[in-house]
Amino acid sequence: MAALLDVQGLGKRFGGFTALADIDLQVAAGERLGLIGPNGSGKSTFVNCISGTLRHDSGRVTLGGQLLDALPPHQRTRLGLARSFQLPRPFGSLTVAENLRVPLLYAGATKLSDAECRERGMALLGQVGLADKAAQRPRDLTQIEQRKLELARAMAAGPRLLIADESMAGLSNAEVDEIVDLLLRLNGQGVTIIMIEHIMRAVMAFSQRLVCFVAGRKVADGLPEEVVRNPEVERAYLGE
Repeated sequence: MAALLDVQGLGKRFGGFTALADIDLQVAAGERLGLIGPNGSGKSTFVNCISGTLRHDSGRVTLGGQLLDALPPHQRTRLGLARSFQLPRPFGSLTVAENLRVPLLYAGATKLSDAECRERGMALLGQVGLADKAAQRPRDLTQIEQRKLELARAMAAGPRLLIADESMAGLSNAEVDEIVDLLLRLNGQGVTIIMIEHIMRAVMAFSQRLVCFVAGRKVADGLPEEVVRNPEVERAYLGE
């Protein structure tokens, strides 16, 4: 499969601190990639550089062959790159359905009519199991329902590539399974997904391929069962 996301030599420094050092990473169209690493390993910096929240200092990023380096976040989103956030921050004064209306109207590459927007929004809510919550406010949702709304808001942009950033933190085992199943269904519909997660059970159940960052470097990239046996990965998680 051809690479949808192609990252070459990505580097980022904060003063004298190297957050990312010469990262090469390709993600094929339709792939399910898990990205792991201890706290401070550079995962969030990597995502912020890819999505345009941060400007990287070296290297290049392309999506579907188009160079992203000079583009602001909203233009990257319209080209098909969306992300969810570790801490959901929905619009508290809007209903669940209205929270989807915002990205449907403004984030996607295609302009939708009001009727199309309503139809697409309800379809997305149905997809994540929130159709019966459409008229509620986000504050009335449970923690897992807020995570599902966050994923639906990301999907409202119609992405080719979805970066799911710790969508399962703080959830029960059964709730983790629900989010994994949801991400698998989205992938089955053709969405390429990078999942960043500390819950290894979920990572192993989801990922076709696993990448590990340690101290801003990519130290492993391959089949999940091989990566978790990599000595450097074991040291990063278990200590010497």
